[in-house]
Amino acid sequence: MATITVTPSKSVKNVLVKGMMDNVMEQFNNAADHINLHPNIRKILSITNNEIIVHFPVKMDNGEVEIFTGYRVQHNNALGPYKGGLRYHPTVDIDAARALAMWMTWKTSLAGLPYGGGKGGIQLDPSKYSEGELERITRRFTFALADNIGPEHDIPAPDVNTNSQTMAWIADTYMSTRPPAERTANQHVVTGKPEGSGGLEGRDRATGYGVFLNIKFWIENKNETLQGKKFIVQGFGNVGYWAAHFLEEQGAKLVAVQDAFGSLENQNGIKVEDLFNYSKAKKGSIVDFPEASPLDTESFFTTECDICIPAALGNQITKENASTIKAKLIAEGANGPTNVEGEKILLERGITIIPDILCNSGGVVGSYFEWLQNRNGEMWQLDEVITKLDKKMRESFNKVYEYSETEGIGLRTAAYCIAIKRIEKAYVQRGIFP
Repeated sequence: MATITVTPSKSVKNVLVKGMMDNVMEQFNNAADHINLHPNIRKILSITNNEIIVHFPVKMDNGEVEIFTGYRVQHNNALGPYKGGLRYHPTVDIDAARALAMWMTWKTSLAGLPYGGGKGGIQLDPSKYSEGELERITRRFTFALADNIGPEHDIPAPDVNTNSQTMAWIADTYMSTRPPAERTANQHVVTGKPEGSGGLEGRDRATGYGVFLNIKFWIENKNETLQGKKFIVQGFGNVGYWAAHFLEEQGAKLVAVQDAFGSLENQNGIKVEDLFNYSKAKKGSIVDFPEASPLDTESFFTTECDICIPAALGNQITKENASTIKAKLIAEGANGPTNVEGEKILLERGITIIPDILCNSGGVVGSYFEWLQNRNGEMWQLDEVITKLDKKMRESFNKVYEYSETEGIGLRTAAYCIAIKRIEKAYVQRGIFP
C-alpha cells in the first residue's frame, strides 16, 4: 500500500517559498560567489538528486489504521553515500528535508568524510503515540523506503525525536528483508544504534561533545579559558545536555535553559546533572525545576551570558530577536538555528557564530566511525573514539578559522567555501557522465 515517488527535483527556486531553504541557498550562493564556483557545478549543487515521499498505513493500539507520510531527500553523492538523520516532528515536510539534506552535504564535505548529504523523517508528534505504535511506524517506514536506503547508498541516523532505539528498529527491519547470508553485512545501514546492536561507544555524546570542542577551540584562540564563562542552551535534549555537561566540566556555568515546555534561569548557575535527572523523571520537561526560576519564553535569548547554544530547531534566531542577544558567541548545536537576516544583525554587532555545519558535525563524524566499525567488523573503545573525534574536530575548526582570517570573511562562509571546493574538485576530476 505504500506510495513511493522518486523524482529528480526541478530547480529548487521553482518549488520553494520562504523558509530554511531560502537560508541554505543564500548561504550557498554567498560562498559560491566568493570562490567563483564554476556555473555548471553551481547548477548541480543547487538541486537535489532524489526526493522520496512515502505514504504508508499503520495499525494503532486501538485497532484503527492511520496513514503516515514519510520523506527522504538525497541531495548529492559526489563524495560518497548519502548520509543524514531522520526526524519525527510535525514540521517535517519536503522543503525542510531539502534544506537539511543540503546542509548535510556541506557538513560531510567540510569534515572530510566520504559521504554526501541526505535527510528525512515522518510528519508526526511522537508524544501522541505509544512505544509499540512508534515501533510499528518506524518499521513500516523502513519497509516503505525499501532500497532507497542502504549501507553503501543512503545511511540514516538519529535526529530530532529519534534515538538509538529508532535506529535499532530500522536496522533490524532492513536486515530482515535481506537474504540470510547478507543480513549481518548490512548492519551499517544506519548509525547511532545501541552499543549492544552494533553501535559505537560514545556516539550518544558525539554531537554535543563536538559543540563543546568548537567552543573550547574558539575560546583558546582568544587566549581565554572557559572557567567562569556563562552559557545558555536552547534545547535540553541529547545535544544540549552533552554540550552543557562538558562545558560545566571545564568550569563554565549554565545560567539559562529552554525546552519545548518552558524556560529557566539562575545566574548563579544550574547544575547540569541535577537538571538532566529532573527532566528524565518529568518525561523530558525542565518546567518547575526547583533550583532555577521560570523565565519568560520570549526573554530567553536576552539572558545575560557569554555563550549561546541554540540546540533545538531551525530559524530560532531571526531579525526579531538578534538585536537583543547578549552573548559574544553563538555555537549552533541545531541545524539552521540562525536565519540570514538574524545573522547579518549578529555579525554587525560583532558577535561570532560557529556555524552548524562545523559546530554540530561531531555527530556525523561519530556516525562515520560507527559505519567503519561495522564495515570492518571491529569494536572501538570510548577513549579511542574521543581521541579520534577530538583530532578530527580540531582539524576542521582550524581549517575554517584560518580560512576565515585569511579571506576576511565570517566562519560560516569560510566553512561553506571549504566544503564546496572539495565537491567541485571531485566533479572537475571525474567529469560529468556521460
